[in-house]
Amino acid sequence: MKTNIKTIISRSSKVWLIGAIFWATVSCEGLLEEKVISNVGTDYLNTPSGLNDGLNAAYSSLRAWYGTERGNNLTIFGTDTYTNGADGAFKFMNFYTSDFDSQNSHIRELWDQFYEGINTCNAVIERAPGVEGMDEEVRNQRVAEAKFIRAHNYFILTQLFGGIDLQLSETTVPTNLVNRSTVPEMYAAIVQDLEEAIPHLEAASQSVDYGRATRPAAEHLLGKVYLTKATSEAAESDDYAKAEPLLQSVIDNYDFTLLENFGDIHAFGNEVNSEVVFAIQYSRNLLTNAGGNNAHVFFLMEYDVQPGMRRDTENGRPFKRYRPTDYTYNVIFADRENDSRYYNTFLDVYYSNNPGTFNTNFDQSKSQVEFALGDTAIYIPGHEMPESERAQKPYQVLVPSAYNERLFPSMRKHMDPGRVDLTQFEGGRDYIAFRLGETYLLLAESQLMQGKISEATENINTVRRRAAFPGREAEMEISPAEMDMEMIIEERARELIGEQQRWLDLKRWGLLIERVTTHNPQATGIQDYHVLRPIPQNQIDRTEGNEANFPQNPGY
Repeated sequence: MKTNIKTIISRSSKVWLIGAIFWATVSCEGLLEEKVISNVGTDYLNTPSGLNDGLNAAYSSLRAWYGTERGNNLTIFGTDTYTNGADGAFKFMNFYTSDFDSQNSHIRELWDQFYEGINTCNAVIERAPGVEGMDEEVRNQRVAEAKFIRAHNYFILTQLFGGIDLQLSETTVPTNLVNRSTVPEMYAAIVQDLEEAIPHLEAASQSVDYGRATRPAAEHLLGKVYLTKATSEAAESDDYAKAEPLLQSVIDNYDFTLLENFGDIHAFGNEVNSEVVFAIQYSRNLLTNAGGNNAHVFFLMEYDVQPGMRRDTENGRPFKRYRPTDYTYNVIFADRENDSRYYNTFLDVYYSNNPGTFNTNFDQSKSQVEFALGDTAIYIPGHEMPESERAQKPYQVLVPSAYNERLFPSMRKHMDPGRVDLTQFEGGRDYIAFRLGETYLLLAESQLMQGKISEATENINTVRRRAAFPGREAEMEISPAEMDMEMIIEERARELIGEQQRWLDLKRWGLLIERVTTHNPQATGIQDYHVLRPIPQNQIDRTEGNEANFPQNPGY
């Protein structure tokens, strides 16, 4: 009887019986693509093509996190920059109520899919030396890629859950003999994997097979691991010093460049650009898209029932899930004269796709509005506008005093007008996981924490100058006297908002409770223990000895 490769499981996971596997292959354009292969025996992994396909299957585990509902809810909700909108799903993750418990579907799905990916990596790493007929350089690269994926998955899981089950060898049969490793043990394994991977990965900005891990991607990740480790119970005195040369290497030794216009980074159709260090690939093929990149639905306001508007693919399917906090509007994006990032991040105008004459609703400065196709229907200036001025506009003006859980500035970054219809949830855009703008910010943080103020200031200024409106670059620069941790905290929000970073940042800085309590008034249930997520109950239940051998995190 043949066993599907995706039924290879981790010791901390149950058995999945799957009749078809999605393998990634390389197209003539050099992009990783996927095809369906059914009933593949485990012996296939012992061949060059099988090992390569097994590794490509491990890449698909990254889609459990990036661009998904679970990945976004676990990083956007319950922070200082975003609170909940009107959509009812998963609000408890922003409120931090007792409904967010060990039965949560997001943590269960992430746990299971990441451990599937980890064990597939374990199989590739262990079997690679015995595969005959494989070029040695390619063999070493494939093992390095597997170590990159394994380190990545353990890094995310460790940040969310603390010490967990650490498996570094292939498991081929189910077992319930598991335990929780310590956080220092987790970081030791993560660091070792990345250090061993870096010399054997492609030393190029982008892999010949676009989508594969490269040396700069691993350097960026390891630099971030050291910064995160530095504030954990695994901290060592040289963590910041170790991070610095890795991040500097990404900037100096490859062909990455910051795009001239901040808005181009996430522009639709420009997902492959000179700033991308590592991206998670999606496609328009529903059979192989693994649920798709769904980030396009979560950050949008309820534009589609407003006068002159209806839902379309251009403006998106508005889940109105995440609503920016007042802190985001009034502090993070306070400078809109010099800094282009507010207007490049948030949508400020909707053009009528439903012409006609309508009564106004949120803008009472006039009683009716009339639109031809393509006329401005809604303008969102980002600041208050006197009623007398609004009354002169032939469209509705949404000002901050009228923002609510349904009406607020929509984020541009993840919009996906390439979907086949206006209801499609499964987006097809690649998700940018690591980019050069963040590399500069991580480098500045590592330097600041070592007292290298001038170097940190220059790296922050590099990012800020790029973000400036043309001709305002000098006004965007900061002085060494302004270079402090608060600058890092706010600059990461300005640059990376909505990119699945914030919850993890606040947690690693030790600021989650303080900042959420101060800036997210709807997060009324947050307590000290919320710096960790609950271990999935099904993991505890399938462990011999249950919670005695695999204890739940405190408070859950």
